[in-house]
Amino acid sequence: MASPADVAREYLEAWNRRDWETFRGVLDEQYTYTGGDGELQRGPEAGLAVGQMFATAFPDGHIELRHLHSAGDTAIVEFTGRGTHQGDLMGVAPTGRQMSLNVCTILTVRNDKIVSEREYMDMMTMMQQLGVVPASATA
Repeated sequence: MASPADVAREYLEAWNRRDWETFRGVLDEQYTYTGGDGELQRGPEAGLAVGQMFATAFPDGHIELRHLHSAGDTAIVEFTGRGTHQGDLMGVAPTGRQMSLNVCTILTVRNDKIVSEREYMDMMTMMQQLGVVPASATA
């Protein structure tokens, strides 16, 4: 039986390789995804859609694992996602700009499968880097 940390690593590495079969394969049939907007999405196809959306928007995108903490059936993953915006991102047309974003995702793992994912990221910072919204004024 794989540890939650092992499953988390496999999940991130599958995204980096664009290995959608493996990516989908670590998601349980009861999988749920909650993003920064608080909206709950259900089913492994929802998780696959989120992963593929970011891969389409950032075809050169890469996840760099920063920290991985594991206890019981939970893995807390901190990573930096980097890439060039070359595809549609939630209705935002490609800007050709690069972004680097710190992300924290909390995975609950049972029987070597991810049953829930709660992901936190600063979308405003990403949109500022992409030039979609103005950068914050500094004091």
